[in-house]
Amino acid sequence: MKSILLIGAGRFGKNIAIKLREMDHQVLAVDKREDRIDAILPFVTNAQIGDGMNREFLQSLGVGNFDVCIVAIGNDFQGSLESTAYLKELGAKQVVSRAASDEQAKFLLRNGADEIVYPEKQMAFWTAIRYGSEHIFDYVEFGQDYAIFEVAIPGEWIGKTVGELDIRQKYKINIMALKNDGKIDMDISSDTRLTGRETMMVLGHYRDIQKCFHI
Repeated sequence: MKSILLIGAGRFGKNIAIKLREMDHQVLAVDKREDRIDAILPFVTNAQIGDGMNREFLQSLGVGNFDVCIVAIGNDFQGSLESTAYLKELGAKQVVSRAASDEQAKFLLRNGADEIVYPEKQMAFWTAIRYGSEHIFDYVEFGQDYAIFEVAIPGEWIGKTVGELDIRQKYKINIMALKNDGKIDMDISSDTRLTGRETMMVLGHYRDIQKCFHI
């Protein structure tokens, strides 16, 4: 369990809070707008009305006691920049800030952000890959080179075992799990036979996955 300070309780911040609650983390949410605080309160440990861009207010929260501080301010880049800088000055252990562009990311990193998230950019990439291919159902990137894809089983693979296909040797990718009717089976061996009713979770270099599944 982590203690997390969430600056900004708009749509992005609220969705972060909902997921963090599912993961049983302790979250303090901060926003200037009372209506946003009222809306996010059921999903956080505590919430306060206050200016996350005000140094004295942030100092009163004891930001150094939180494991992670997330700056989820969406439409005020100057405010996001100030909040990020103050958090780091006040001893925040890890500051994660939202950016809408690479240019914003550069300034945020220079002013104290340890990590940057691009919600619009990342969702745009996911949408393009998910709906640009008939047989891709989900994917997660790891840096710029590696990814996990959930893919449909190619017709010519149906009825064969993982060992017979030997895709690790041929394509340098690994079958991590099979998913059938929402259930994930990670007990994969060379004797596992593909029926075509399931989808596969595969891990590998992005280019190798593209080549193997014609993405």
